[in-house]
Amino acid sequence: MNNLKIGLIQMKVHNDKKENLLRAANLIKKISSEKSDIVILPEMFSCPYITSNFPIYAEEEGGYSYNFLSNIAKENNIYLVSGSIPEIDNNKIYNTSYVFNRYGEKIGKHRKVHLFDIDIKGKQTFKESDTLNAGDEVTVFDTEFGKIGLCICYDFRFPELARLMVNKGAKAIIVPASFNMTTGPAHWHVMFKSRAIDNQVYTIGCSPARDYNSSYISYGHSLIVSPFGEILYELDDKEDMMTYTIDLDYVDKVREELPLLYHRRNDLYKLIEK
Repeated sequence: MNNLKIGLIQMKVHNDKKENLLRAANLIKKISSEKSDIVILPEMFSCPYITSNFPIYAEEEGGYSYNFLSNIAKENNIYLVSGSIPEIDNNKIYNTSYVFNRYGEKIGKHRKVHLFDIDIKGKQTFKESDTLNAGDEVTVFDTEFGKIGLCICYDFRFPELARLMVNKGAKAIIVPASFNMTTGPAHWHVMFKSRAIDNQVYTIGCSPARDYNSSYISYGHSLIVSPFGEILYELDDKEDMMTYTIDLDYVDKVREELPLLYHRRNDLYKLIEK
């Protein structure tokens, strides 16, 4: 068995960046005491999810938040997927997730590729592209347990990106995400189950906690889904944490028993070429 113990932190996001970082540090320390191997924070965990905030909260790689998170990973001897924070680089701002190993070294970085620009009449309007720029890379990072894919929220709506991560060897896909009260109830569970089944991987979503005092209300419901599409563990909408151990060897078992990826890489591509 190739067991990986996951710690998910579903935290509320406040206006003060340093307060959010300190809150994250305390929660990480607590969940790490349960022998978590990898700890995951939500999308924009240190910055209220409002487009006008992103330039104000943005930092360069190697800045205060980056070093703070690196030190947390090292101090707690964990892999840390640091949700996401606004990153500034050459006067462009990105929605960026950094991944640190047990020594606090950066081993992965993902800039959100698909920006969240929606207008659901009478319900939800949001336009990340007002202040953010899009990334352009498929992100898979190496651990002692195997390869893990990483994308951010709206990226997960695009099945091609998940398939590219799997083609690069990912056996699990981690998604810091802040679905809202329109898209969350409609699509959150369906999407994580669908991507898990289609790609025969674990899918792991980490959301901020729901805060009705915020102008953007996150859905919550951080969860882990198996390669067979089963919801293994799920939080509700409140601030909370959870740990759950997955067996990455189970991915190989599912793929052997139901060889979907083999047929997609062979038969399907032959049909496309005709």
